[in-house]
Amino acid sequence: MPAEGARAGAVTRGTQSAGEGPGRKTTHRFPRITRDTARPEGGGRAASGDAPAPARQWPMLVVLGGVALGLLLTALDMFRAGTLLIGAALLAGAVMRWILPSVGMLAVRSRFTDIATYGVLGLAIVLLAMMAQPHPWLQIPFLKGILHFTLNQ
Repeated sequence: MPAEGARAGAVTRGTQSAGEGPGRKTTHRFPRITRDTARPEGGGRAASGDAPAPARQWPMLVVLGGVALGLLLTALDMFRAGTLLIGAALLAGAVMRWILPSVGMLAVRSRFTDIATYGVLGLAIVLLAMMAQPHPWLQIPFLKGILHFTLNQ
């Protein structure tokens, strides 16, 4: 009987509910022993179930492919182009997470948290790549002052 009660999860003795056995009612308490885990939000598919595995996860593959190509470019001494591509891949992941209803394993947390994380990190990488020396494409005066202050101290 104890194993049966634990297996039933959040079932307590009491009045009978619809669909329950005699003398049992459901509660909102967590079970003492967990038998299964909740399906993660990213467990959904981005393509139909009959498609091959890579096609079902195309949003994640697009982001990973962009990051891999950016790392390759960076390793081949094209630092600015590589880091810009890495940042653009993360920004593309944020856009896909915002627009597409199902993005497969690209969904890690809640939609808002994923968009904010991918977007902030992608934007930071793009801005830093544009401000990199020598010959920066973007100059932000107060950041230059902060950099000189921290290096001179």
